[in-house]
Amino acid sequence: MSGGLPKALPSTGPHSLRDMPHPLAGSSSEEAVGGDSTPSPDLLMARSFGDKDLILPNGGTPAGTSSPASSSSLLNRLQLDDDIDGETRDLFVTVDDPKKHVCTMETYITYRITTKSTRVEFDLPEYSVRRRYQDFDWLRNKLEESQPTHLIPPLPEKFVVKGVVDRFSEEFVETRRKALDKFLKRITDHPVLSFNEHFNVFLTAKDLNAYKKQGMALLTRVGESVKHVAGGYKLRSRPLEFAAIGEYLDTFALKLGTIDRIAQRIIKEEIEYLVELREYGPVYSTWSALEGELAEPLEGVSACIGNCSTALEELTDDMTEDFLPVLREYILYSDSMKSVLKKRDQVQAEYEAKLEAVALRKEDRPKVPADVEKCQDRMECFNADLKADMERWQNNKRQDFRQLLMGMADKNIQYYEKCLMAWESIIPLLQEKQEAK
Repeated sequence: MSGGLPKALPSTGPHSLRDMPHPLAGSSSEEAVGGDSTPSPDLLMARSFGDKDLILPNGGTPAGTSSPASSSSLLNRLQLDDDIDGETRDLFVTVDDPKKHVCTMETYITYRITTKSTRVEFDLPEYSVRRRYQDFDWLRNKLEESQPTHLIPPLPEKFVVKGVVDRFSEEFVETRRKALDKFLKRITDHPVLSFNEHFNVFLTAKDLNAYKKQGMALLTRVGESVKHVAGGYKLRSRPLEFAAIGEYLDTFALKLGTIDRIAQRIIKEEIEYLVELREYGPVYSTWSALEGELAEPLEGVSACIGNCSTALEELTDDMTEDFLPVLREYILYSDSMKSVLKKRDQVQAEYEAKLEAVALRKEDRPKVPADVEKCQDRMECFNADLKADMERWQNNKRQDFRQLLMGMADKNIQYYEKCLMAWESIIPLLQEKQEAK
């Protein structure tokens, strides 16, 4: 966080956790813990999701080898490893240019949505519209209604940055813009959601409010079925693969929540340390005015502390703007996946209830009604879509967390390199004074 006041945005007008597999740990961490307990098949499946995703490229740096000459080489290697997207893209969406609007009844922020596409669904090759947060919220609700079998990316929370009072500050708005941009890019990259009619309207309609009033969107048959309560019927049991997904998501969200809380405390302590450094450095400078031979070394120490303060401020800003939002996005993502999993369970419960009703009929060879077959089809559709989206989510998570952790390592290396250079710079000055004596 920056030390000064937030900058104003320009306005346009007036089981035991010990036994659970750690989702961020590889097999080596489990061997270090040891123990004779054997995880259940469900947990083994959950572990297969976690372990294969977050293994750092090339297995890390072996002990005894030298680190790269430059920390940036870590990110260069990461980019080469991740540059494997062979998909042909025909839809590009960006969110930029936030503007503050002051009206009689309210003040709000809008963002420019720029769309470029060669798809036949779009009448023009390029669109530019402005949307506010509640429009993004509307889009997400419509996607949930019309595509209930799919994982809908999460939106940033209404007030995503804790401790920020001014939601119109540049820092808050920029964090929000990045999150909204990622939200739309997640949808754009999805092979089903990107063709949704509501998404098309969101990207192209000049007057979205007029479209909202028309009530044009109708729930699909699948969506209507999901909203139907299965007569209080209790689900017998989830299939093992979906039970494993549920347990994995619970543990994943728990671990990320813990990391998020600790990271916030670390940032808070870094900011407090930064305040002390800013008071500490000038003391040496004022002291130097009273000294003769020590004046120059004291000024050097003051400048050194100032450089360390600047480096620490950059590190805390990177943690706040880049690290924390990714953690929170994936915590919300796990909630979204749990929601889809719950809808799948509702369809399975409905299917099981209908099967029981058919079995209770006093017929030698009861015929399976059409509605039972349709319900089975819906359940199979849910299973296929959920598994496909889970795989896609795991791939995105692997890349996002590799980039996040490598970036965090790179930023910390840079921070300590700057501090080291600052302190090393005053050593020759001190040695000169000693030799002069």
